[in-house]
Amino acid sequence: MTIAKAKRSRTEMDGDLRVPAGPGIPAGLVIPASDLSEQFSRSSGPGGQHVNTSDSRVQLSLDLAAVSFLTEVQRERVLSRLTPRLSGTVVTVTSEKQRSQLKNRQDARTRLAQLLREALAPPVQRRATKPSRNSRRRRVRTEQRRSEIKRNRRRPRLD
Repeated sequence: MTIAKAKRSRTEMDGDLRVPAGPGIPAGLVIPASDLSEQFSRSSGPGGQHVNTSDSRVQLSLDLAAVSFLTEVQRERVLSRLTPRLSGTVVTVTSEKQRSQLKNRQDARTRLAQLLREALAPPVQRRATKPSRNSRRRRVRTEQRRSEIKRNRRRPRLD
């Protein structure tokens, strides 16, 4: 990686997080960098001796109650769908897959964007359908078979 690419990718990493357009967010979202909180620590993943000396693990946090880019409907939807992942109203994504802190930062940002995109998608409405004619016939046939099996288990009549 050239120095120019490294500098450019670092400045991109310090900037706003973009969530691509999807269901529920047709124009996409831009999460201001000021709303994101990053913490770095030592990773337990790959890296050999290097892993003991560098802070390559990344924890990316976002307080959903304090953000301004979500509407009230979107905020309620995200809070209800991400309840198991929340600590209060803060969602945290951790990445320690790579040896590089920069790659872990990119991975954490990508995962947070994907998590928000999926949580903001509107619920899928179920379309009511009727069972097909063939499925009703199969059901009746299996019920008749079971009935016949149970009928054969009875004690025989004496007449």
